[in-house]
Amino acid sequence: MGSLGAILKHPEDFCPLMKLKMAARKAEKQIPPEPHWAFCYSMLHKVSRSFALVIQQLGTELRNAVCIFYLVLRALDTVEDDTSIATDVKVPILIGFHRHVYDRDWHFSCGTKEYKVLMDQFHHVSTAFLELGKNYQEAIEDITKRMGAGMAKFICKEVETIDDYDEYCHYVAGLVGLGLSKLFHASGSEDLALDYLSNSMGLFLQKTNIIRDYLEDINEIPKSRMFWPRQIWNKYVNKLEDLKYEENSVKAVQCLNDMVTNALMHGEDCLKYMSALRNVAIFRFCAIPQIMAIGTLALCYNNIEVFRGVVKMRRGLTAKVIDQTKTMSDVYGAFFDFASMLESKVDKNDPNATKTLNRLQVIQKTCRESGLLSKRKSYVLKNENGYGSTMIVVLVILISIIFAYLSANHHNK
Repeated sequence: MGSLGAILKHPEDFCPLMKLKMAARKAEKQIPPEPHWAFCYSMLHKVSRSFALVIQQLGTELRNAVCIFYLVLRALDTVEDDTSIATDVKVPILIGFHRHVYDRDWHFSCGTKEYKVLMDQFHHVSTAFLELGKNYQEAIEDITKRMGAGMAKFICKEVETIDDYDEYCHYVAGLVGLGLSKLFHASGSEDLALDYLSNSMGLFLQKTNIIRDYLEDINEIPKSRMFWPRQIWNKYVNKLEDLKYEENSVKAVQCLNDMVTNALMHGEDCLKYMSALRNVAIFRFCAIPQIMAIGTLALCYNNIEVFRGVVKMRRGLTAKVIDQTKTMSDVYGAFFDFASMLESKVDKNDPNATKTLNRLQVIQKTCRESGLLSKRKSYVLKNENGYGSTMIVVLVILISIIFAYLSANHHNK
């Protein structure tokens, strides 16, 4: 649920964490009885607990389609990520993956842990896919085909330029945005969003993940995975792996800030996309990951720990985002607060400081001009000293009362 130390430091996280834990238990109890659907939803919980929670609020028909869409693309991603598969084996699988979803007997053993289980028992996913409406099937097939072809292209090609980087991110994530927009439209709940806005939704998330996962990707065995574009990192070091060495710390942080600045260009498009959504469940499904993304960028910016370990939002803050994101005013508020947090970390001597500040100002300006900032819950930036100390006193009193009650019962016995 979150360590005691973290809760004492941020006692306002306690209630959202309890709600998140209860929601997780409820979601686990709602797994369908049919074997193939039970496998799909159980697997969803294993490969992405946060996604499994957010998806639960969607209507049954759309929820099933999004669940299968996610698992199909996760399986495709497992093939791409497995660096032990020979290129001449991997490429044909990626290119033909969209046909395998129609084959109940197809499976391919690769990946590790839960991803290996997903691949070994992929027939369950295919069986569930074949029960979806034809409009959902066609949308999933189309995106899977395009994504597989794009992944195959980059198996044989390095990410050299920023254009390459945008193209790669389009194939592995922008297409997810386009696919989800198609599923939302197929459900009758939303108008079909413009492609460039759907693409930006995916790119914002993917670029955040690529930045955050630098160390994990560069240390991948048996072969490193390198997604940072040479056009950016070559300004700072001779080899991408040099960023992780302590003697290159200053250059590493400058390169990191360059990457974060690149990702921020998609912020305004994401706000436009979300502001057009009508269905509350779909809105929350889309908004929560985007807030998590800008929050993660704010933490990663100017942070050498990206090259030393894992940098991510604390679980309590994640729980608050899930609990409190209800309306577009909450989204504007979160984007504004995280942009302000990031702005406060900008070093005027950073080579990209001016560009970074300009992109943050675009996001802040969009949030201000919405006219909704005054209505939002500001849960990101608070005077934690006063509020936190009060909450700690309350928690101590509650714990004391519970302890006294238990002690009294023990003596009575």
